[in-house]
Amino acid sequence: MNKFVQPLLRPLGQTLLCAALLSTLTGCVGLMVGGAVAGAVAANDRRTLGAQADDKAIAVKAELRLPKITGEDVHINTNSFNRQVLLTGEVKDANMKAAVEREVRSIDGVNAVANELEIAGPASYTSRSNDALITAKVKASLVDMKTISATSFKVVTERGVVYLMGRVTQREGQVGADVARGVSGVSKVVKVFDYITEDEMRALSPRSKVEL
Repeated sequence: MNKFVQPLLRPLGQTLLCAALLSTLTGCVGLMVGGAVAGAVAANDRRTLGAQADDKAIAVKAELRLPKITGEDVHINTNSFNRQVLLTGEVKDANMKAAVEREVRSIDGVNAVANELEIAGPASYTSRSNDALITAKVKASLVDMKTISATSFKVVTERGVVYLMGRVTQREGQVGADVARGVSGVSKVVKVFDYITEDEMRALSPRSKVEL
């Protein structure tokens, strides 16, 4: 691991937990904390720069398009990782669920969609706050697990269900899922990974990039 990244990773778990809690109080604190850890996260991102740009563009386009289909009385989260989109939240009926998926699939750059939308009323503020806390605790627990790269995981929580995304090996994915299951408040863990081989993982590590 790059010697400049290592000092940042040790307090990263605590930082992520604090960021999730403090972001509900003030946007400024969230921005400061986010900036402090951005370098460490970016240095360990296994996506290409093109994929990272596409993921940001996909999320923005979905945020602009979906309200035209769903209206305002719904709760939908769109997360894209390596051009694979995870849809979570609640919609009014099966027709809306299918319409949301079709719209997201039509966005340029989207390779796959995991539609985990529930047909139900929007989750309460209390439920969403609890999900944010669970996400922070899972991230912190992943950081504590030294045998995997925590920054290679993206964690999304809805109604106590934890969804794990990322470019990881089968071994890393299993370890990450086991870690998430051990966090209090987690009712279920769903893996939405883009699997890579152990050789690919080593080639994508920060140290390998520097040596190459």
